[in-house]
Amino acid sequence: MQKIIKINNLKISNNLPLAFMAGTCVIEGEQHFLDFAKKLKALIAKTKHPFILKASFDKANRTSVDAYRGPGLAKGLEILAKAKKLTGLPVLTDVHEPWQAEEAAQVADILQIPAFLCRQTDLVLACADTGKAVNVKKGQFLAPGAMEQIIKKIESRGNKNILLTERGASFGYGDLVVDMRSLEIMKQFGYPVIFDATHSVQKPGALGSCTGGNRQMAPVLAKAAAALGIAGVFFEAHPDPDHALSDGPNSLDLPLAGKMTRELCAIDQVVKKFK
Repeated sequence: MQKIIKINNLKISNNLPLAFMAGTCVIEGEQHFLDFAKKLKALIAKTKHPFILKASFDKANRTSVDAYRGPGLAKGLEILAKAKKLTGLPVLTDVHEPWQAEEAAQVADILQIPAFLCRQTDLVLACADTGKAVNVKKGQFLAPGAMEQIIKKIESRGNKNILLTERGASFGYGDLVVDMRSLEIMKQFGYPVIFDATHSVQKPGALGSCTGGNRQMAPVLAKAAAALGIAGVFFEAHPDPDHALSDGPNSLDLPLAGKMTRELCAIDQVVKKFK
């Protein structure tokens, strides 16, 4: 049985119309983010599919110590709150440490656990304790079946608002591959499964002091994932990806994001047979 997770007035399930989770990798500035959030909302509104706005207040897992990390918790949450009020959209943000969970939950509708941290029990439990929906990115090192133990950690706190996200598996030292069987395996747990289209085309550390990627392949993988009948697609977008302060090589510009979302909705409609 496929569970339905309610995020404000939105419903997310593997059997319902595809949801989108999208936004910039990191908040680069208040006006920059607010302006882009409006544009992204207008673009995805054309699909009439559910949309959740995402961005990070801190990117704690950057390749280089000199890399931009974001505005920090306090300022970042302030900007996310403004974006939420401006757009009327639910928001998702990453948390990296247990103490951040309660504060982030005052603004965010979904707390996201980064892939590198998905087995950090204290972090998982802190997010679960907020009662907010928890989106767990499957670690690049983890078999999909192992996500069951993470689910049990969250459920142990009485929280069943769980989403599971596939974002590729490590292949050698500088590449990721996506085993589409992972989506089907995780669907067996009943919770909504999300495909992270843009992080799946990363090339970790490929540019020396930062991560590389191939954004043109993100729609290719996303279409394959949508054909399996999943709950949603996560992607990072930016008004000028080549000059983004984080994850530029795998972020989508608005034209590419628009084309991808239209194609994904068409596939989703065929697979799930809804009108």
